[in-house]
Amino acid sequence: MLTGLGQYQQWAPQLKGKKLGVVVNPSSQWGGCHLLDLLPAAGLQISAIFAPEHGVRGNEDAGARISHSRDEQLNVPVWSLYGKHKMPSPAQLSGIDVLLFDLQDVGVRYYTYLSTLHYLMQAAAQAKIPLWVLDRPNPNGAYLDGPTLKPEFRSFVGIYPIPLLHGMTLGELALMVKGEGWLPQAQQLKLQVIPVQEYRREQSYQLPVKPSPNLPNAQAVALYPSLGFFEATSVSVGRGTATPFQLFGHPTVKLGKFSFTPVATPGAASKPLGQNQRHYGVDLQQAKVNGFSLQYLLLAHQAFSEADQELISSSQFFDRLAGTDKLRKQLAQGLSEQQIRQSWQAELDQFRLRRRPYLLYPDYPPVTP
Repeated sequence: MLTGLGQYQQWAPQLKGKKLGVVVNPSSQWGGCHLLDLLPAAGLQISAIFAPEHGVRGNEDAGARISHSRDEQLNVPVWSLYGKHKMPSPAQLSGIDVLLFDLQDVGVRYYTYLSTLHYLMQAAAQAKIPLWVLDRPNPNGAYLDGPTLKPEFRSFVGIYPIPLLHGMTLGELALMVKGEGWLPQAQQLKLQVIPVQEYRREQSYQLPVKPSPNLPNAQAVALYPSLGFFEATSVSVGRGTATPFQLFGHPTVKLGKFSFTPVATPGAASKPLGQNQRHYGVDLQQAKVNGFSLQYLLLAHQAFSEADQELISSSQFFDRLAGTDKLRKQLAQGLSEQQIRQSWQAELDQFRLRRRPYLLYPDYPPVTP
């Protein structure tokens, strides 16, 4: 398998003499070498670096504001795309001939790298600068599941009308965004996607570098779509432990017999939820994971109801993560997992058909003609 970056020897000659702006983080590497090292070694000029959530080096907390800075090795500016300004300004793009985007996504709608791509595409279209997406596998690519986002719940943690698990790579989504006209001046954008060679969306893919501080391994990435909803509750998902997004628990509402204590961990959780408190819950490090599961959310909802407490501490944030208020209301009504799943199946079927023209890799499961 060769990622878009892994094929740099084939496409680098096309960019000789061009001033490049790059959107990168620690995952932007091939064969143990980072894009910021590979491209200059290939004779390409990087003139600006743009930093997503967690920063270029990936050592910033989730939600922490990223500041503008300067890369000392390349002596070029590093512009933040996470904070007050999420879209490159015309001044920051001045002199840039081509933009390169190379971030490892995890295939979950509320993971913010897709929103970063959206604003980059919008800026590139307005500035008439070509945008190249160096595609990477989707580690959750085998699954199409969860509620589809409704326009009124659009936010930085959910920007397009797609399911929670969309089963697409960022390269495919970029093509869909342009093709469906989901951003201003979409047809003006000069978009090029470098596909992954020898990739099937259903194959297991072990990420060589963690995509963000709290997703340290394949198990955390696989559990992220199921546990991410706890971010809108008082339930800890293990930020501030050695195994974030591989467990969950609460200090007073006992969700299981397993116990853990979150502590301050710079980069992963400098101020973790429930810091220094013993939590009781469930250890999922060895759990078999197959896409999106509602069982953990339903378990916690029942336990909180029995304790006469509210599970969801921020209804607005929960609805933004879900892309709808329907899931929150279904939990309150006591619906079963089967009933909830049935409610979004028709939209999943519609999306599977809608995405088909933009797929760069075989559909999964295979579609019978």
